[in-house]
Order: sequence, then structure tokens, then C-alpha cells
Amino acid sequence: MGTFIGLVILGAIFGALARLFMKGSQPIGIIWTIVLGALGALAGGWIAEQLFDGSTLVMWIVGILLAVLFISIYVGAFGRKSRV
Repeated sequence: MGTFIGLVILGAIFGALARLFMKGSQPIGIIWTIVLGALGALAGGWIAEQLFDGSTLVMWIVGILLAVLFISIYVGAFGRKSRV
């Protein structure tokens, strides 16, 4: 249970930092920010473990960059409303 709570907190931090670094506004809710930030944290942690022996700094950098990527993909796919 503690791992899940930690992942939610880390997801919120990574998602918020990713949105801070992104240009413009993103039409995305807080839940999706946390979910995509958590995915970035998980993927960043895995990459840091595989390539850099689990370096915390690398995990943060890669995790935030991946969160930016995931949020950008989400906004590109679902963020815009069609005007018909």
C-alpha cells in the first residue's frame, strides 16, 4: 500500500513539473496529470536502473522528460475538441 501512495505522490510531482516545463496550456485534468506523471516515474526508474545503475538524478530527469512526452501524446490525441 505504501508503494502505491508513494507512486501517486511521485506521479503528482513529476506530472506537475512536466506541465510546468511545457509551453502553453494543456487541457488535462489532475487525475491524468498524476497518472501520466506516475507512468513517467515508473519508466524513468526502469531506464535509470537498466542503464545507469539506479541513479536517482537520472531517474528524475528521465522521468520528467517521459512525463512531458506522455502528456504531449495525451493532449495531442484527446485534448482538442473537434469543431464540426
